[in-house]
Amino acid sequence: MNPESTPSPGSKSSFSAEDFANALEQHDYRFQKGQVVRGKVFQYDKDGAYVDIKGKSPAFLPAREASLHAVRELSEVLPLDEERDFLVIRDANADGQVTLSIRQMELKKVWDRLDELQKDSQPLEVRVSGTNRGGVTVDVDGLRGFIPRSHLIDRDNMDSLVGQAFMAVVLETDRDRNRVVLSQRQAAQATRVSSLTEGSVVEGKVASIKPYGVFVDLGGATGLLHVKQISQRRVESIDDLFKKGDTIKVAISEIDEWKGRISLSTKVLESYPGEILENFDEVMANAEQRISQSAPEPEATSEEE
Repeated sequence: MNPESTPSPGSKSSFSAEDFANALEQHDYRFQKGQVVRGKVFQYDKDGAYVDIKGKSPAFLPAREASLHAVRELSEVLPLDEERDFLVIRDANADGQVTLSIRQMELKKVWDRLDELQKDSQPLEVRVSGTNRGGVTVDVDGLRGFIPRSHLIDRDNMDSLVGQAFMAVVLETDRDRNRVVLSQRQAAQATRVSSLTEGSVVEGKVASIKPYGVFVDLGGATGLLHVKQISQRRVESIDDLFKKGDTIKVAISEIDEWKGRISLSTKVLESYPGEILENFDEVMANAEQRISQSAPEPEATSEEE
């Protein structure tokens, strides 16, 4: 043996290519489904993009998993060499390649946001994408939602709503069934209620008449004019005084946002008991002046106090 090739006592042996390969084998490059990894796109393919995630093999991102929304060019949403997070949605194949997704990460964020909005009864903007017999389908941040006909404001002409955007509140979410149910009416009611003040006079339309009172549409919110609040005198027949579709003026007597109730009154507009039964048009004509006259005077404060 050549003496020069024999390592001297105490010296370190060289790190061979075989040793390097063994070290790579011992390094844990396993990625599991559900894991979030950092990586950079380094090459595009007709079916997606290859991503460097520092593994044995490059990962693959299918084009359909690039975004919640339709993507024409991957380079527009995934520039080369830009580092970002990806979600592993399929374990490694025989070549050690895992499948990634951005879409499913975004999807989870949307579901989480919808849960929070539902919890806090907060509205969000949706856009109508289609109609069916039961209501309309809407786009909700990339998800497909549904608004039942009974929860639409314009329920008699649903086809005209396609393409329109408006505010709605979340009624129900079901991730397993990919189901989101919303209400335009409740969103409009919440917005309208927030603009109303107790003691003010507003104009509305008679929506329906019941034995116990009149429901009045206040332009997105509905209030109840109870039979006992119509006049200071007993009302024998509500139907003789109101007709469905009539435009009337009412005073807001109480707003219960927690229960979603608006109580109305017209008896506070009367100058004497029964005036609205005898001179309905006159009471309606100057309702605003009447409510200001009926408001209690502020207590006088003496200068000596």
